Amino acid sequence: MPAPRQILLPMLLAASLGGCAMGGGTKPAQSAYEAFDSSNTYSRSLDHSPAQACEAVRRALLSQGFVVGRADADVVEARKYFQQEESHEQVEFRAVCMPQIRGDQQTVVFVNAVQDRYALRKSNTSASVGVSALGSLSLPIGSSDDSLVKVASETLQDPNFYKRFFAVLDRFLPEEIERPAKPAASTQAQPILFPVQPYPQPVPAELPAEQSPVPAQPAQVPPPAPADAQGVPVAAPAPAASLTGG
Repeated sequence: MPAPRQILLPMLLAASLGGCAMGGGTKPAQSAYEAFDSSNTYSRSLDHSPAQACEAVRRALLSQGFVVGRADADVVEARKYFQQEESHEQVEFRAVCMPQIRGDQQTVVFVNAVQDRYALRKSNTSASVGVSALGSLSLPIGSSDDSLVKVASETLQDPNFYKRFFAVLDRFLPEEIERPAKPAASTQAQPILFPVQPYPQPVPAELPAEQSPVPAQPAQVPPPAPADAQGVPVAAPAPAASLTGG
């Protein structure tokens, strides 16, 4: 008997170790099932401006019974409610209008919808009665309250759902397309890569203004004294004698 027992114990130990090894090799379950691809299920390029595209999104959602909670020039959020037999569902729709960075079209619209599911839950409340001799007693006399409890939430991934939305969106796009204004030509001088330091150039000395020549005046010579024929100077005449005598 001791021999079979000694053989059985190593076999059980080996089996347990093998089971642990097999259990450790299993891969954990994935928590997300996202597969990124290049499809345009959630986006669409448009010729219109971002403001025109988001306004068309708002009108398209209103036409389908959505309650718009936010409507900006670049973001639109809306919600729609559905009531089933035992569950309540909400679809929250969100659209973002952004300028296109490549291609001829100037706007790209990104959309996604999230569906939340709520279930009706009942909670019973019992009444407590206090008795001085016995203390507090809980009696099965009470009421039941109904409340909605969120049980599921997921992003809608059906391509046909978004195709139908974009088909409705095309109906509300305006015929006139807004184009961004061309930027005005800049009058600011372009910076010089290799600026040259200007040096002052030599300036010739200023010369005095030329004056017009003044004609020379001839020197005035007094006229010569008269002389007689013989060349003897004539004496000055004597003063006249007084008539009264003297």
